[in-house]
Amino acid sequence: MKLLLLPNTEKPNIYACVRKLLSLHFEQPVEFWMDERFVPFFPECPLLHTGEIGVLMKECDICIVIGGDGTIIHGGKLAARHHKPVLGINLGHLGFLATLESDQLEHLGYLLTGEYTTEERMMLSVTLVTPSGSRHWEAMNDAVLSKGGPEGHMVELQVLARGRPVGSYRADGLIFSTPTGSTAYSLSAGGPIIDPSLECIAMTPLSPHSLFSRPILFDDQNCLCVYPVGSGNAYLTIDGEESVSIGPQDRLYIEKSDLFVHLINLTGKSFYDVLNEKLIWRSRK
Repeated sequence: MKLLLLPNTEKPNIYACVRKLLSLHFEQPVEFWMDERFVPFFPECPLLHTGEIGVLMKECDICIVIGGDGTIIHGGKLAARHHKPVLGINLGHLGFLATLESDQLEHLGYLLTGEYTTEERMMLSVTLVTPSGSRHWEAMNDAVLSKGGPEGHMVELQVLARGRPVGSYRADGLIFSTPTGSTAYSLSAGGPIIDPSLECIAMTPLSPHSLFSRPILFDDQNCLCVYPVGSGNAYLTIDGEESVSIGPQDRLYIEKSDLFVHLINLTGKSFYDVLNEKLIWRSRK
């Protein structure tokens, strides 16, 4: 089995975790692969097979992402383009998307015996159309339209669903999230927790001017169109990774992506087990 490692080299314990992975004993042959760009970070790991990430991604069987939720999101989107399943190992604070903690690596043997399940996670297709052209992204967590900086004025955003008006929102912004992203930024803004087996788009206002502005769930067949009203610009952020200015002449289209992230579950824990363990239980400490 060919396992492609996608590590976050900024995590303090990443070297020890990779060394432990390479020292594990498996009952069947296993090859550990890694992007050649990471070689300088792991100089004493001769068991690694390295190469160009695009080639490795096509040839591997499973992607193992080592880091926090942000690392898993980034790696998950990359793996989704090649239809590869993803296993997350948590080296972050919360690790809501991770299957294993760094002290549970012995469970990796289940990958060879097939004693695991996969969970299909919906993504968003986000397209920005401007007078000068268009850009496209995939979002595993969310697409956020917000005001510019902490001192910026609130924005007014017009939202349409299937070409028909939903409403005009004066707020610090709007969060459009997947069910996976419902436990991230959307949750902190008062959005609902959504079972990831559902397929829908959640819209959560950020500090809305109106008391009657509440989250809305759109079905997965909807195509949403969003744009700022007036002379001000809004700023689009995809999964917290990139910020792009959007003006009144631009149109942002948000819909369900054709791609899915397939997360491997080695422990058998349900979404609600993880929810209680990592969100509800920790909040009581």
